[in-house]
Amino acid sequence: MRPKKDQSRPLRILYLLTDGFGGHGGIAAYNRDVLNAMCGDPAVGKVVALPRVIPLPLQALPPKLEYLVRAADGTAAYLRQLLQAIARERFDVIYCAHINLSSLALMASRLTGTPWILAMYGIDVWEKPRRRSARYACTRADQYLSISKITRDRFCSWSGVDAARVALMPNAIHLEAFGLSPRNPDLVARYGLDGKRVVMTFGRMDTFERYKGFDEILDLLPTLTDQPEIVYVLAGDGADRKRLEAKAEALGVSDRAIFTGYVPEVEKADHYRLADAYAMPSTGEGFGFVLIEALACGVPTIGSIADGGREALRDGMLGDLVDPKDPDGIRRAVLAALGKPKAIPDGLSYFAFPAFSQRIAALTAKRAGR
Repeated sequence: MRPKKDQSRPLRILYLLTDGFGGHGGIAAYNRDVLNAMCGDPAVGKVVALPRVIPLPLQALPPKLEYLVRAADGTAAYLRQLLQAIARERFDVIYCAHINLSSLALMASRLTGTPWILAMYGIDVWEKPRRRSARYACTRADQYLSISKITRDRFCSWSGVDAARVALMPNAIHLEAFGLSPRNPDLVARYGLDGKRVVMTFGRMDTFERYKGFDEILDLLPTLTDQPEIVYVLAGDGADRKRLEAKAEALGVSDRAIFTGYVPEVEKADHYRLADAYAMPSTGEGFGFVLIEALACGVPTIGSIADGGREALRDGMLGDLVDPKDPDGIRRAVLAALGKPKAIPDGLSYFAFPAFSQRIAALTAKRAGR
């Protein structure tokens, strides 16, 4: 039996995550938004977060957040910090930010009688985890959170979890950090984009994540020889970059395929503003937050009907949808997008951070029994 809780006491949340502050990529950004939302909630008194890794320098941390950096020193250190945290504090909710940490969240929940939430993003939960402990633990959360319907449905299809127990929590966009603006002349010079029309895809070039649509747009370039002013900017970096560069060379389009390498967060919005069209005909995105960021810079945007990009574009309300297996359809959509004026769609406010914060606060209060 779980102990009775003081309903007047500010909430205390234990947060288990892979990376967030000092991290990079979509999951890290999502975790930062959740942590900021929780720390900005008047009902929350404290959040204790245990990051698994901190690959980059830490950004400024929000008030109320205790970020246990020693937890990132390895598996033993993580477990030690977790046990010390639950011995030291009485938590109202445990938030588990990755299925690979679900066995630890379940352990902490059972040791303390604290309800726990499992957050799900995309391909991390589309199939059964290899580890038996994760397969067992992930079906025993008190509440589930998914960034998209497609992720929810794929998880429920193999786990047996009732979809009614899964709250949808799409990514948040900080609209004030983006907006319409002219191209940054320094970046135009850096990439040789003067007089060019730019198609862009932004993402991590991971050997195990070849579903983001880079290949599909590279395959399109040889069909645009009659329009040499169109270039493709591949923004991001990773172990798969060399393969993509070799492919561009083999296709004879290396002069029109521009690789930016790693893009710092402070330069992200200006990179989106270089684009005349943003295209991501992907097959494995749990949501596709980069589509939202491109839209927030006013860039006409193309997503996929085959994954979470469909939900990011609100079933075509915010941008065009294509079948990633239809090269002709992709070509038509790209050319159409290049002909559109830049504008921020009205419906983008659905994903604004204030609305996201309200959803997180409601979910946290519900799980804490408030």
